[in-house]
Parts: sequence; structure tokens; C-alpha cells
Amino acid sequence: MVDLTEIVVKAESYCVYQERSIHEVRQKLQQWDLPQQEVEGVITHLIQEDFLNEVRFAEAYTLGKFRINGWGKTKIKQALKLKRIAPELITESLNKIDNLDYINKLQQLIEKKSKLLTEEDQRKRRHKLIQYALTKGFEQELIFDILSHPEKCLHF
Repeated sequence: MVDLTEIVVKAESYCVYQERSIHEVRQKLQQWDLPQQEVEGVITHLIQEDFLNEVRFAEAYTLGKFRINGWGKTKIKQALKLKRIAPELITESLNKIDNLDYINKLQQLIEKKSKLLTEEDQRKRRHKLIQYALTKGFEQELIFDILSHPEKCLHF
């Protein structure tokens, strides 16, 4: 038989280690073979005791993926959707990214990638830079704008 007190302590520790979404915690509790009714009870407890907070999670996840991993808004939005975060929370968290920081991050990523490319053909080079920035999750229009105005970048 599963000791519910032990499970609650373990779930609290899981949430304290890093911010978690409700979906992640629900999956973890189900992995521990907890009956569905008890899973929901533990989640309710974690929310009431502020171990679990979707707003805090969405914001921390968004800013972390942007600052540390260099992800763009498109990729962050998709990842948050996979974690079943509400669309309005996704929008709020993406709005926490400063626009100037966002543009600077994209410029830095393009500049860094550009220095690594050995491609001589300018068309192919531009295409590779566009593909790279798209895989990082940045918006196509913004990528084109930055590549069309290289004077905005520090050293292109």
C-alpha cells in the first residue's frame, strides 16, 4: 500500500527542485502508481501550499528557455502547449520577454552562426542563417528584417 504522506513529501520535493507544470506533476504522480483520485488530491494540496503555480512556471520556463537556451517565442509557445499551459498564460509569459532583448538575442545568434558558416554563396549562406533562426523558434518576418538590415547588427 502506498503511504500518501510519503508521496506528498516526495511530490513537494519534486516541485521544490524546479518549477513544474501541473501536467508534469500529474504525469510523475501517475508514474508512482497513485490512484487518480489521490493524484488530484495531491495536486490540490501542492497548489494550495504554493508548491505548484502555473503562472510562476510559465514565466520561469519562458524566461529560462529564452535567456539560457536562446529559444524564440514560437518554440517556447509550442513547448508550453505541450506542457498543457493555458493559452492566456502562454501569452502573458511571452510578453515578459523584453522586445529589445529579443531582437538582440536573435542578432547575436545570427552573428554567431554566420561566423561558423563556411558557405561562400551568399544565397545559400542566407538560407542557412534563416533555417537556423527558424529552428531556434524565431519569427520569419523578424529574421528577414534583421538579415535585410545588417547595419542593425554589430558585426555582420
